[in-house]
Amino acid sequence: MLALKVARIDAVTPRIKSLQLVAAAGGALPAFTAGAHIDVTLGNGEARSYSLLNDPTETHRYVIAVLREIDSRGGSTFVHDQLREGDTLASSEPANNFPLNEAGERHILIAGGVGITPLLAMTRRLSALGSDFTLHYCARSRAEAAFIDEIEAALGPRLVAHFDGGDVARGLDAAALLKERPAAAHVYVCGPPGLIRAVREATRHWPKGSVHYELFRGSEADIAPRSSDQAFEIMLKRAGKTLTVPADKSILETLAGAGIKIKTLCKEGVCGTCRVGLVAGRADHRDEVLTDEERERNIQVCVSRALPGETLVLDL
Repeated sequence: MLALKVARIDAVTPRIKSLQLVAAAGGALPAFTAGAHIDVTLGNGEARSYSLLNDPTETHRYVIAVLREIDSRGGSTFVHDQLREGDTLASSEPANNFPLNEAGERHILIAGGVGITPLLAMTRRLSALGSDFTLHYCARSRAEAAFIDEIEAALGPRLVAHFDGGDVARGLDAAALLKERPAAAHVYVCGPPGLIRAVREATRHWPKGSVHYELFRGSEADIAPRSSDQAFEIMLKRAGKTLTVPADKSILETLAGAGIKIKTLCKEGVCGTCRVGLVAGRADHRDEVLTDEERERNIQVCVSRALPGETLVLDL
């Protein structure tokens, strides 16, 4: 384990802080490669993984960024509210489960929100190699895009920003971007599970080993392409019924088949009309309207499903 001192804390957006960490005893830190992360034990006993965003040639510091999570389990809240410059943290040495394939002739980097961190280190490495790459950076707004000024200055036209204002339909069109694979190209994506899944769906025809992603929260089930849909059960709490939703039908269609009418308009997960209370079970949210907080207790039954192995209990 490493003992790291917090040398500097900066607020880079209203909800993201960057931390510069140095060896508590002074001297050089273990080297790392682009895409690497460290596992940090915080002062409240919580352990979290954080990607390193600084230049991999640097050995005098590690730089990480921490998003204040809406549904924080204690880690991000501690960093934002209690951690101070001068504090000491325990950390693993860097490990890399998201490495660059430097032999690739073309690199497409896709970041969502705080997922910019490992990709920022990748841009530094690729720039040093003189490699052909483009960074697509997705965020709600410029104000919520961490390090955007620094990235623009460093990358110029190699940066493509996508600010959707909270409307995913106005954001990155992964299917269009990745429909054709440039020769010897690799794509790297880090961000919310929905973004990772969209990239995986758009690259199903790409060769194995050419699509790379990093996931710290959630599970593989959260980012599985929708082509892997399975049948699942829903329990209607008030009606006392259990129904099976087939792989090729929606919850809305299954409810209608059982004589249960739900008001709906778009049937595409964008209008919010068919919202139903979610009492229990982990949902595969596919709508474009619910916030992270709302998804804890609601589901849009026209498009969303259960995660594999889950039974959803609905307030019906």
